[in-house]
Amino acid sequence: MARRKKLKNSSLLQVLIGVVILAFITVIGGNLDSDLLDKLQQDVQTDSLENVQDDTTSISSNNAETKVDGNLVVDFIDVGQGDSILIRQGEHAMLIDGGTSECKDDLLSFLKSEGIEKFDYIVGTHPHEDHIGSLDDVVNEYDFDTILFPKVTTTTNTFENLVNAVNSKGKKFTTPLSGTEYTLGDATFKILAPSSDSYQSLNNYSIVIKLTYGNNSFIFTGDAESLSETEILNSFDDLSADVLKLGHHGSTTSTSMKFLNAVSPKYAVVSVGKDNSYNHPTKTTMDKIKDKGIPLYRTDEQGTIECVSDGENITFNVEPGSYNYMGE
Repeated sequence: MARRKKLKNSSLLQVLIGVVILAFITVIGGNLDSDLLDKLQQDVQTDSLENVQDDTTSISSNNAETKVDGNLVVDFIDVGQGDSILIRQGEHAMLIDGGTSECKDDLLSFLKSEGIEKFDYIVGTHPHEDHIGSLDDVVNEYDFDTILFPKVTTTTNTFENLVNAVNSKGKKFTTPLSGTEYTLGDATFKILAPSSDSYQSLNNYSIVIKLTYGNNSFIFTGDAESLSETEILNSFDDLSADVLKLGHHGSTTSTSMKFLNAVSPKYAVVSVGKDNSYNHPTKTTMDKIKDKGIPLYRTDEQGTIECVSDGENITFNVEPGSYNYMGE
């Protein structure tokens, strides 16, 4: 009881001192230089605002880390030699790439079997046929809020088909800027690349995404090569992630050692076609993953791979695959 009284008296004393100081400033204010008086008042106001902002930031940050409801489900869809990733959180859905045009029926059948009715986001990482070949069919079949696509065009029928499909829905492409953040239910994702306006290789236009759900995170790389990876390393401090989708189907052009070390994934996934003509994945990339002891999941050996996060733990529906390679 005495302790509470002491604290109360201390608070009253602080208030009285404050009143005396304000009264003093008021009385002598007319004799002070006006600039000095303004400076004193600004200092008091600034100190108060800084304290409030620090507290608010701390509270918001803590809530953001723990506020998740249900599971995040990531399906690395088997589309042969190509990429297609379905991400769901609650009633919210996102599709990254759509494989080749030949996989149209299989892709649409899978989306239907999973009960997809609408997409919050459709992402075309870059305009190569093995990534956007069936995206026009998805656009024609489903409603969606936003379609993300890098600022690059090609003259291929594949790209033109996608443009026509988007136009027919009365939509426009959204070109995401590096560092921009979006929400998907209780998940958030940040655009890591591209960060430049011009590249020699279309692969480096790839939209690279880091998605966070609770304390778990994923990086989806499209076909981004080592040049894009270096730009990402120079732009972002924290690239750590639980799951890394290997860039360019496990080619030697991607998954540089510096980038792999920065991400330091617990698991890796490679989307690649069985007996493909590109000799993916390569020995160089497989050796990096193997030497680091990272469990590898691969669509050429295990088909569609389902990954589930509850915000703390990640589980897969299959056992890890091999570190076998085709190239080199």
